[in-house]
Amino acid sequence: MKITFLGLGVMGYPMAGHLKAKGFDVTVYNRTTSKAIAWVKQHGGQFDATVAGAVADADMVMMCVGNDRDLLDVGLRAIAAMKPGTTLVDHTTASADSARNLFKSAAAKQIAFIDAPVSGGQAGAEKGQLTVMCGGDADVFANAKPVIDSYAKATTLMGESGAGQLTKMVNQICIAGLVQALSEGLAFAEKAGLDGNLVLDVISKGAAQSWQMENRGRTMLKREFNFGFAVDWMRKDLGICLDEARRNGARLPLTAVVDQFYGDMQKNGGSRFDTSSLISRLD
Repeated sequence: MKITFLGLGVMGYPMAGHLKAKGFDVTVYNRTTSKAIAWVKQHGGQFDATVAGAVADADMVMMCVGNDRDLLDVGLRAIAAMKPGTTLVDHTTASADSARNLFKSAAAKQIAFIDAPVSGGQAGAEKGQLTVMCGGDADVFANAKPVIDSYAKATTLMGESGAGQLTKMVNQICIAGLVQALSEGLAFAEKAGLDGNLVLDVISKGAAQSWQMENRGRTMLKREFNFGFAVDWMRKDLGICLDEARRNGARLPLTAVVDQFYGDMQKNGGSRFDTSSLISRLD
């Protein structure tokens, strides 16, 4: 099967690498062509300097770009050049409306579309252990799932087009609250004179346990933030969540507050810090 991967950022680069390792014939495209060249040198396969050239002969196209604007730009160019009967799978975290618009545009060209945002961060992409939440038609999903599973530990169809993006919004809403709560708890432990690492050892065995605690608690105590999912990305995602909530009437008071806290981090030079850097705001 010929697979094209569009977008070689911190997520797309290793995801495309897993596809090549699984034996697919992989072509890559990136706006900065030097990164595509570097990927080919590392993994093999081939690159193309244009979206149209990269997708022209593909059986399936995977995409992971920055935001809604990038998604519509790259996605529409891909759809215009793809063969009828092929499939476009989008791993970008974007709005549900953008996903639905691409679904309609693709259908008009007899191209299938799946919105498939991921969770697990850079580490999950590198280890091939992402969680993928999908929206689209069941038969298209069944065809795409074995390819997506090349870099996923769980791939689930959540409903019709846009459902994958809506599920990712739930994911980000929950993470925002968890990170703020963990920040406050650890900052409290420090002020109380407790051994933060011992506190984590104890409470991680109880009801407070979470992925954030297990994977970020100790680095938060060390104030180490130069890795992981950047504050800029989280603010983009929370903006999508808050926009959708205004449309559907959901109330997100905690999410709105944490979004403002991440805004404080950006103002103080923490734009590229991991999201766990919220604890530094309490110092």
